[in-house]
Amino acid sequence: MCLSIPGKLISITAQLDDTFRIGRVSFDGVVKEVNLTLVPEAKLGDYVMVHVGAAISVVNEEEARKTFEILRQLGELHELDEPDIHLKL
Repeated sequence: MCLSIPGKLISITAQLDDTFRIGRVSFDGVVKEVNLTLVPEAKLGDYVMVHVGAAISVVNEEEARKTFEILRQLGELHELDEPDIHLKL
């Protein structure tokens, strides 16, 4: 099953221009590097849906929390236990 997981954008770690960026996203305390190319509008503090290391949309905080809790209840957060793969621009 393919899932996107909501997390909070906490920092921008690399930026080529306004579109091509890498950021650190917190998933309830687990922090991963994420490609932000598909969400150029995302800013620090926004919640983004992340699939396979790429943010695919920006969502509001309430939706992010609801989705994360459902995934936790379903036991679908095992991807967060995998080692972080550092993305390069």
